[in-house]
Amino acid sequence: MSSLVERIQKSGLDAGLDRIGVAAADPFAQVAADLKARKAAGLASKLAFTYAHPEAATDVRTSFPWAERLVVGMRAYLPEAGSPGPSQPGTGRVARFAVADAYVPLRRGLEAVASVLETAGHRTVLLADDNRLVDRAAAVRAGIGWWAKNSMVLAPGVGPWALIGTVVTDAALPVNDPMLRDCGTCEACLPACPTGALVAPGVLDARRCLAAWAQAPGIIPLEYRSAMGDRLYGCDDCLDACPPGHRLLETASEQVGRVDLVALLSLTDDELMGRFAHWYVPRRSANYIRRNALIALGNSNDRRFVEVIAPFVGDASSILRVHAAWALGRLGGTEAARLLASQRAAERVDEVVAEIEAALIEAG
Repeated sequence: MSSLVERIQKSGLDAGLDRIGVAAADPFAQVAADLKARKAAGLASKLAFTYAHPEAATDVRTSFPWAERLVVGMRAYLPEAGSPGPSQPGTGRVARFAVADAYVPLRRGLEAVASVLETAGHRTVLLADDNRLVDRAAAVRAGIGWWAKNSMVLAPGVGPWALIGTVVTDAALPVNDPMLRDCGTCEACLPACPTGALVAPGVLDARRCLAAWAQAPGIIPLEYRSAMGDRLYGCDDCLDACPPGHRLLETASEQVGRVDLVALLSLTDDELMGRFAHWYVPRRSANYIRRNALIALGNSNDRRFVEVIAPFVGDASSILRVHAAWALGRLGGTEAARLLASQRAAERVDEVVAEIEAALIEAG
């Protein structure tokens, strides 16, 4: 088996993976208990993913009874994803992992690993961003990183700037030992979170997480809209603060990851969903991207964008009317107040009426 492991390593690394490790496919009992406890405490908020079915997500044999090993691969998305650079009026910031579909090169590397195993006569299935496996737990068991206080997996030389995927196989490969490393006394990520979503080392309260809200359906609570700042999708604050990732972050000098929000709001549904096809968008509704853009414009402190927001205060979607009203209230001024007053006279949805009335007060 040692020669097979060597071929797996070479093939995966040649195909672009940065780290490869092998773990037993045994259940992750403690992770299952943690998921259930956090879900019961409400920390999962509206997130589904592995919270939806903790038993299946922490025992890969629930889905694949023949599984013996997890071949776990990690691929960094820096420096290619660059950095968004300083805030610019009328632009929205995208988290680095979402600038492009970083799962494409990760899957390519995992496919190379699976090909070696299949050629040797073994069964395989590839899992990446898949609810059937808590990939971070697999990565830690496979020894390619450690579970960090920001709730992510960190790897030497990579820090938090990587995605993880797994090839499930029936090959009885020799396993790696977990890494004897942790964050030590470092807690740089905890105060870096703008909303205090990291409520304890390694524990994320998704009810406070801006990245989670950017992907959530419905109306973003009032108390988090200002904190969203110019974020359009995702949040990198706890990653930016992580010392093990600083060296790689310094190489991400190209300024990318900013989106022209005025142009975005002029796109059709099909155009929006085509451009951001790799994003998780609730119900694949383009209005959730528009919602985030309206919040970012409302936080711009630039009244030039009142006319861009104006059409949405009377939109057919009550979700867009709510966030457009809030954005107009934030920007304020005579024209914003006029638009709000006009819509107030026509509005029939109580929730939107309340937002408009609050926005009128703020608009002055």
